[in-house]
Amino acid sequence: MSIYFFQPVFHQKIWGGSTLTDYFHLKEDHIGEDWAISAHPHGPTKIINGELQGELLNKVWEKHPELFGNPTEKEFPLLMKILDAHEDLSVQVHPNDAYAKTHGGGLGKTECWYVIEAEPGAEIVYGHNAKTEEELRTMIDNGEWDKLLHHVPVKKGDFFYVPSGMIHAIGKGILILEPQQSSDTTYRLYDYDRKDANGHLRPLHLKEALDVITVPSTKVHENYQIKKINGNKITNFINSPFFSVTKLEVENPFQLEREGDFMLGTVVAGTGKITDNDQSYEVSFGSSFLIPNDTPFVDVIGNLTIILAHPNHQ
Repeated sequence: MSIYFFQPVFHQKIWGGSTLTDYFHLKEDHIGEDWAISAHPHGPTKIINGELQGELLNKVWEKHPELFGNPTEKEFPLLMKILDAHEDLSVQVHPNDAYAKTHGGGLGKTECWYVIEAEPGAEIVYGHNAKTEEELRTMIDNGEWDKLLHHVPVKKGDFFYVPSGMIHAIGKGILILEPQQSSDTTYRLYDYDRKDANGHLRPLHLKEALDVITVPSTKVHENYQIKKINGNKITNFINSPFFSVTKLEVENPFQLEREGDFMLGTVVAGTGKITDNDQSYEVSFGSSFLIPNDTPFVDVIGNLTIILAHPNHQ
């Protein structure tokens, strides 16, 4: 029985801020993404404790399938990120598995967002207002972005499910945890005519985006399941074909039972300790861990909030 923690991988972005730089005492600025748990080739994370210390997650997936319930999938299915949006992210859309497979390989990208912090007035782009594909193309061709895009105000603690095919964008002033399929495929639809550090417009992917955008826009209905155990609150946000995501708010000692073949977790607020067997680990914001298949539960104490995710078999 072991629980494994990870060294995050950081990515600079044109829209990145200073929150992650300050918290993790980094030298670089404009850090937009903390890949907290990843087996993706663009940034696999390293285990920092236990008998697998120093191993990259993608290699552990290959060499120790028993830790993940002996999966049939070739690729590790999930990726956990923290995003710090100092400026608006581009308006974008992601493909489903079928389209991704025939256009460059890899998985499609369905994701979700948990809002860790949000400045007053912060908002996201969440879907669009076009009723037909013809109307969608006309609005894009005419640059009618205010008419096309559906904006939603956000606050701390909000949750959004973002299936493949949904137009979306994280707005400035938002810190988000993003559990998602393990994919780095993004089709950029609009980028505010913004230029990179070299003075160049970032490329758009209009053909691919139009191929995959769902029309009319996806309607996502909230159906949260909430329960309380010994003063602790468990909120199940989503059970999708790809993953389940739960928020655990701990105030009193809690025995966290692993769900699925394995479970991932990232602390988004507070401090505490997680104990497996006779090992105890101090955790705080950004601490990210894997509960493998041979570990049925861990004990959590402190005052903290953890976002948990596990893959679902399709």
